[in-house]
This record gives sequence, C-alpha cells and structure tokens, in this order.
Amino acid sequence: MSTHGQLGGVLGFSSSPVPPGRCPTGLPKAAVITELKLMMVASLGRICGLRPDDVVYTTLPLYHSAGLLVGLGGCLDVGATCVLRSKFSASQFWPDCRRYNVSVIQYVGELMRYLCNAPERAEERAHGVRLALGNGLRADVWRHFQRRFGPVAVREFYGATEGNAGFVNYSGRVGAVGRANAFLRFFAPFELIRYDVEREAPARDERGLCIPTRPGETGLLVVKITKNTPFHGYAGDSQKTQKKILRDVLAKGDAFFNSGDLLMMDAEKFIYFQDRVGDTFRWKGENVATTEVEAALGLVSFIQEVNVYGVAVPGCEGRCGMAAVRLKDGATFDGDKLYTFTEETLPAYAAPRFVRIQAALETTGTFKQCKTNLVKEGFDPGLVRDRLFFRDAARRSYVPLSAAAFAAIRDGRLAL
Repeated sequence: MSTHGQLGGVLGFSSSPVPPGRCPTGLPKAAVITELKLMMVASLGRICGLRPDDVVYTTLPLYHSAGLLVGLGGCLDVGATCVLRSKFSASQFWPDCRRYNVSVIQYVGELMRYLCNAPERAEERAHGVRLALGNGLRADVWRHFQRRFGPVAVREFYGATEGNAGFVNYSGRVGAVGRANAFLRFFAPFELIRYDVEREAPARDERGLCIPTRPGETGLLVVKITKNTPFHGYAGDSQKTQKKILRDVLAKGDAFFNSGDLLMMDAEKFIYFQDRVGDTFRWKGENVATTEVEAALGLVSFIQEVNVYGVAVPGCEGRCGMAAVRLKDGATFDGDKLYTFTEETLPAYAAPRFVRIQAALETTGTFKQCKTNLVKEGFDPGLVRDRLFFRDAARRSYVPLSAAAFAAIRDGRLAL
C-alpha cells in the first residue's frame, strides 16, 4: 500500500499529547501536518531499512505522531504488516514478537528500559526481531538491551511533530541521534547555538546575533525556515506559532525554528540529545542536564526508575537538584550508598540535594516522565506525603528530611 492517496490537505496532531489526568501542563498544541510532511515522516521506516516483508510491532498510542506516522504510516509506505497492541506490556512484549513473527519493533521514551528492567526469562532471546526504530534511547540502556536481547540493529532518530527537520542515526553509534554532513546542512540548515539557562534564552553577541557552539559544547537546536524546511506552526494559534520562531540568529532578518531541545555535536559530527531547555537547570554556577544525572542514578543497585528536576530554594540562586525515585521490588533505600555513589560518579553541583521516594513515577501515554507537579511540590515535608531525604555532607549520607531540617534550609541556617 502507499500513502500517496488522498489524505487531505492538513491534519492536526498534538505535539505533546497527554491523556486526561496525566501531567497537567495545559492543553496540547495541535501541530499542522501537511500531506507532504506526512509522507516524508512515513518514509522514515523505509530509510532505516524497513521492507515489505517485515512485521512491525508497536505499542504506542495512535494519537501520537510516532505511533501513527512512523509506525503505522511506515508500514503503509512500504506495504509491511503492522501489529498494534493497545497497551505496552513488558511481560508480553517478547511473547507477542514470537506469536506474530515480528521483525521490527518501535520504541519511544522509556519503553526499552522497561524491557531491560523486566525479570529475565530463558526464552527472551528467541525472537526474530532484527531492527528497532524509535527515539529517546539512553546509551546505557542501548548497550544493555543489545547485550540481553541479542544483536538487534537500533535506528535512533530525532524529530518533533511540528519541527521542520530531524536526524537519523544510520551508523548505529550508541547514544547518537544522527550525524551532520554537508548534504544535510544544505537541505536542512541547522545550528546549535549557545543557550543561557538562567535567562532561558539564547546567548547573543555584541551584534545581537546568536553564537554557534563548538564541538563538544551543548547548544540549542534551531533549524532555518526555508522553502525546503517550512514551519507550519499550530492550528488556530498564531501566537504559539510565533513563539517557536527565533529571529536574527546568524544574520539580521533570518528566521529559525526553535526546537526547545539541547543537543551536542562531537568532533566527528555525531549529534547527541542532551536535555530539554525547561528541564536543564543551573546550580552553583553550573548547568545540570537532568538526563545525565538520571542515567547515572539509574545504575544504583536499589533504584528502578528515576526522574531528576530542579527545585527553588529560598535565598539560593538557580535551582537545586532533586530526584524522584522508585525502588526495585523488595529493595530498601540506602542513603550511605547513594551518597558514596553520587560523590564518585557525579560532579558536586550535579548530585541531587533531595530525594523523593515514590511508589510509581508519573508518565505520559508515551512514557515521558512528568516533572511539572514535582517541581511545584518541591521538598516541603508538610506538603509532600512521600518519604523525603536530603544530602547531608556532615553525615555523608542521604538522611530523612524532617520539618526542622526543612525549616533550617528554608531560613538559610542549613547550607546546601
């Protein structure tokens, strides 16, 4: 089958769809999807090696562009078979793959980590999956997945529903979302520019222009708006559309799509996702990328899941690191061990000052972790019912956060 049929001129998809009751950050934005863009996104599977004889397994909701356009659309584009599951299940994932002769799986967000954290089974390598297509796969989970489940080729990509360009990691470089080259820059001119986390705005030089980053330096991804890379914005909301356009980037009068994401390009021009601009925070004069801290804390033996964010502390500049964690079944929180681990693996400014133990971490329908409520609730034991701990340098441990300790921190009598 082909997507070249009459699908209509414009379709509206939420760029960050959220089921009712989940992550209340406001109404989702309806991104304008032209028929041309629909076909281009649907061709991503074919570009990554999807064949007509493949059977693609996706557990992603079809209200999300990844599930609908990349997964189902990719199958329509090449004539492959699509196996849909209404809800992701780690225990049924591999049995489903065997039952339906799946050769390609689609992932997003934390799905792969859930598979890696599931109890090991003798038959979990007995499958015919050859390719995994998706985005949001951390490097440590990537390696773990291939060691445990076999040599499945991973094709990680980067893109946004409303964005005007994206990247695909063809080479399989672990952790990368793609690689820059002259061809890509010609057809989709993009830049990584310096971003001021405190001001929450791009840094500019004396001419008022943005400053490109150097190799190895994290920067805000912006893509030039051209005839080949148009930005159609959001349906019925010109104000939000204009907010995503960044002007006077490299020259007066130019216009770029502001991705809102921080990426890094190394000396070999491989590109790595670092964090979202709203998630990265500044503490002790340093930028803290929540994804890097989450990746480190995910290695702690008693931690099952972790969500890192920054919270305001009275009298302190910037935001202080805090981690909401879910413990592994049967495990107990070890403050001494966590302190030693963070001291050995993280810079002093990046080690979370507060830890919140939760029975379950709040996520969206596509496994994106929710931070908004956590940031609002902060670390006040009078408001938070979960167990709270704080990093006590004198005792070299994470100790329970009492009302007295909270008051001392709030009043500046206990330094962080």
